[in-house]
Amino acid sequence: MTSRVPVLLSSSSVFPEPTAAAFQLAAALGYDGVEVMVWTDVVSQDAGALRGLSTHYDVPVLSVHAPCLLVTQRVWSPDPWERLRKAAELAETLGAPTVVVHPPFTWQREYARNFAEGLAAVADRFPGLRFAVENMYPVRMAGRQFVPYVPGWDPTDAGYPSYTLDLSHCAASHSDPLEMADRMGAGLAHVHLGDGTGEGRDEHLVPGRGTQPCGELLSSLAGRGFTGAVAVEVATRGAKSRAVREADLRAALEFARQHLTASSPVDA
Repeated sequence: MTSRVPVLLSSSSVFPEPTAAAFQLAAALGYDGVEVMVWTDVVSQDAGALRGLSTHYDVPVLSVHAPCLLVTQRVWSPDPWERLRKAAELAETLGAPTVVVHPPFTWQREYARNFAEGLAAVADRFPGLRFAVENMYPVRMAGRQFVPYVPGWDPTDAGYPSYTLDLSHCAASHSDPLEMADRMGAGLAHVHLGDGTGEGRDEHLVPGRGTQPCGELLSSLAGRGFTGAVAVEVATRGAKSRAVREADLRAALEFARQHLTASSPVDA
């Protein structure tokens, strides 16, 4: 078993192909594992089906993204706490150490009111898991900006034990991912690797094709004492063919491996 930082393929990166395709592509390209984005694809919700795919392709599930998106508000249950508990059960069953979760939406008033306390209670129930709260971004529409998250898009403002750092979201929020990593400190548990141009929208470009310091962030992880995983989360829905999608995912993996190997010390 290597001590290198595992590079995972997020199942969201193969959309609109189904969850099963993520395992097939991860195996073919040499990824270390898969991050399962739980969404409306029933396979992504089913521990037995996911275990079968993991075994068949010999690719472990190393993180689970709880169903936090607008399109997944009815997956498993309309209750966000129940969705988070089920995501934790899924991760525990599959042996994945990390559950990725978003801050509450502003309209989820009950969920938002006790989010930190409730998250701590769920973490106590699943002591082997890290619940890594992800940085998000303001939404810009028609020249106006609003923040659809409580207490905000930056989870370090509230403070949680564990975080997911998403570089594409940093681009969309016009924030410096290296500074954000500094604020996350020892709580940095997981990285979503994607690029962006800073145009104010969530682009999830292949790393190296935007303006974010993706390589610099990756090479700083060793100096930060990082013990988590890096999940490639890029948008390939515009790929003209499976071959183009595969080429993009191969390029992202090669970028990650190159820069994770080129470690540099940081004052974190």
